[in-house]
Amino acid sequence: MQLCITSVSSKGQVVIPGNIRTKLGIAAGARMMVMTDGENVLMKPIAAPQAEEFSALVKESQKAAKAAGLTKADLQAAIVEVRRAHRR
Repeated sequence: MQLCITSVSSKGQVVIPGNIRTKLGIAAGARMMVMTDGENVLMKPIAAPQAEEFSALVKESQKAAKAAGLTKADLQAAIVEVRRAHRR
């Protein structure tokens, strides 16, 4: 385990020390997941899926939708509904 001290800016920004960024392969613009248990904060880098993995996921989703009898219109209606609910 590596221990470093950092601080939080007035905008809530935290600098991850360079040696830790290097060790974890975190580059500028990297996406991070931030979690808390109410007392501790955990930050975890989120890696974008590889193109092959994404393609496999799309194919699997298409198979599942077809098996469930869903049409493109069903999916579009579901997207519209989720977006409406999200805006509330």
